[in-house]
Amino acid sequence: HVDFTIEVYRSLKVLDGGVGVFCGSGGVEPQSETNWRYANDSKVARVIYVNKLDRIGADFYRVVKQIKDVLAAEPLVMTLPIGREDGFVGVVDLLSRKSYIWDDSGDPMKFTVGEPPADMVDDVETWRAELIEKVVDQDDDVMEKYLEGEEPDVDTLKRLIRKGTIKLDFFPTYCGSSFKNKGVQLVLDAVIDYLPNPTEVNPQPEVDLEGNETGNFAIVDPAKPFRALAFKIMDDRFGALTFLRIYSGTLKKGDTVLNTATGKTERIGRIVEMHANNRQELDACQAGDIVAVLGMKNVQTGHTLADQNNPATLEPMVFPDPVISVAIAPKDKAGNEKMGIALGKMVQEDPSFHVSTDEESGETILKGMGELHLDIKIDILKRTHGVEVVVGKPQVAYRETITRLVEDEYTHKKQSGGSGQYAKINYTIEPGEPGSGFTFQSTVTGGNVPREFWPAVEKGFKSMVDKGTMAGFPVVDFSVNLTDGGFHAVDSSSIAFEIAAKAAFRQTMPKCAPQLMEPIMKVDTFSPDANVGDVIGDLNRRRGMIKSQEAGATGVRIKSEVPLSEMFGYIGDLRTMTSGRGQFSMEFS
Repeated sequence: HVDFTIEVYRSLKVLDGGVGVFCGSGGVEPQSETNWRYANDSKVARVIYVNKLDRIGADFYRVVKQIKDVLAAEPLVMTLPIGREDGFVGVVDLLSRKSYIWDDSGDPMKFTVGEPPADMVDDVETWRAELIEKVVDQDDDVMEKYLEGEEPDVDTLKRLIRKGTIKLDFFPTYCGSSFKNKGVQLVLDAVIDYLPNPTEVNPQPEVDLEGNETGNFAIVDPAKPFRALAFKIMDDRFGALTFLRIYSGTLKKGDTVLNTATGKTERIGRIVEMHANNRQELDACQAGDIVAVLGMKNVQTGHTLADQNNPATLEPMVFPDPVISVAIAPKDKAGNEKMGIALGKMVQEDPSFHVSTDEESGETILKGMGELHLDIKIDILKRTHGVEVVVGKPQVAYRETITRLVEDEYTHKKQSGGSGQYAKINYTIEPGEPGSGFTFQSTVTGGNVPREFWPAVEKGFKSMVDKGTMAGFPVVDFSVNLTDGGFHAVDSSSIAFEIAAKAAFRQTMPKCAPQLMEPIMKVDTFSPDANVGDVIGDLNRRRGMIKSQEAGATGVRIKSEVPLSEMFGYIGDLRTMTSGRGQFSMEFS
């Protein structure tokens, strides 16, 4: 689900290969698109598996076309389905030209290998020829022989498929029905045959503390210095489990390693290898392994653990910003402390979940990736930690920006007994590029504002950015240029210039034609044909802009952009309009 994109994101960061699973009847769904895009960003090699081919409306060939059209990926079809929907009994493996047919017992071991059905022989040859043509591109010598009429043998084809899969040139595509245990075996073989092992993946770049690449890499080699990335923290009954992907070196029980983010050392207590809900104790692990460690104190998601004597930092993880917030308060006073401890644990586990305290109202604000995300967090508070809370209406993170350049000046004078305060600044405030945030520069010449006071002016403006003059929301995308000013040899000080800058912000911002900006969401709505008019009308009512409509096999996919403030409670309305058949996903645009 889109609210839990973070789980996909951090898993992709540490994986060498993956299996993209698509529904045989639903095809490429909106969330699959998002996850596929993340996998492309992370350059993870994949095998595609089209599942649920025994369902009504399942069509393997349609899904393959959708993968080409919607994901712009190159599927390399490796198996063809035998039979459709209820009649789906097995698959034909194109490389060996053999059919695998399972009985109805559901036992994955009960299958017979034979020749393809007579009515599929032509299809098998057509798809096999297409497969070979795509694969021989990987090797010029094989290509030449193929053009001369010599077909490569199966071992050569497998070698080239592996090469192309690792280069992301194509994705071996399989089909089956996991529920009935049909076709899964070939996918598992493909994972071993075609997905890369840890040494075949581009090594992770090492970065300095500012995040710039140093030019070194964490080579997958047990003999190299130790480097590992903590990618997930999970609280269970034995304490906090920290999941590590080890990129180089070895790790033993009792070792002391350096956390480069905090500068502190951590002692490794127990190392376990996780198998779903079972765990196996290990004494040591090495480059390429994914393990969990118990007893880490200050490690958070995205931190690097490294050899004390030879430290380096790995590229950190990037987490999406939260898009929705709710205010919560414990039902009784006693719950306050419990709630604080519980939220602290939950924030460590999930980096896309933020907790803050509103300074004006004193409310505890939870921020997350969507309504479902926050609903589940509140449920965890209640069930796991026993804290009952009252939930307030979500608030939307608005922003303010300016649309006009203004030149202005401000003089701050204050005279009381003893030395006073004096600062005069001339400045321009102008709109910046979208996404530039707040920038400050000084073009003062001749010492009218001494250089030591420039940081104070910047600090003054910066401290006001979080609270705009229009509606009290943070101000983004503007720049301040200090052009001139004046000072007094005795009365001027850093604090005087800082106060002048704060007052100047309040004086000038209203003149810059401020505007309120609201978060706009990319909304992807699926509606049955009969309800499309209602759904589009409803999106328009919510101030939405319809971007495109695509007719699918079972309905229409409507892509639009809608302000987040209008989207609260949308799923309830959508289900009402479509008799419960509509679906939607949204992400920040």
